Amino acid sequence: MIEEYRFGKIVIDGQEYDYDVEVDWEGEVLRWVRESSHIIDAKDIERALEKEPEIIVIGTGESGVAQVTDGAKQAAKEAGVKILIDITEEAVKTFNVICEESLEEEGEQAEVIGLFHLTC
Repeated sequence: MIEEYRFGKIVIDGQEYDYDVEVDWEGEVLRWVRESSHIIDAKDIERALEKEPEIIVIGTGESGVAQVTDGAKQAAKEAGVKILIDITEEAVKTFNVICEESLEEEGEQAEVIGLFHLTC
């Protein structure tokens, strides 16, 4: 699904994006806007949680500058959603593995959402 990530760019299903994105298990890609560029709070994952995914994978940027607050982690926990946090390069790999393995092993797509900060 996600073909490439490099600083400031991500390619998903052949389409290149140069802004932070939210991508879901069905391939829908949305612009991911946060109140603060390098702080990821509960409000910033609200739209993703509304889709009731099993897992949210958060990419914190090339160097991991973006920080996920305890409030965001708690909101995911209260919603029963597993949250995985890593630098964006690794988060993209994790997202792809979850998508591929769920289809291969379980025969159905895991409901996973990726939230990817593309810079810093």
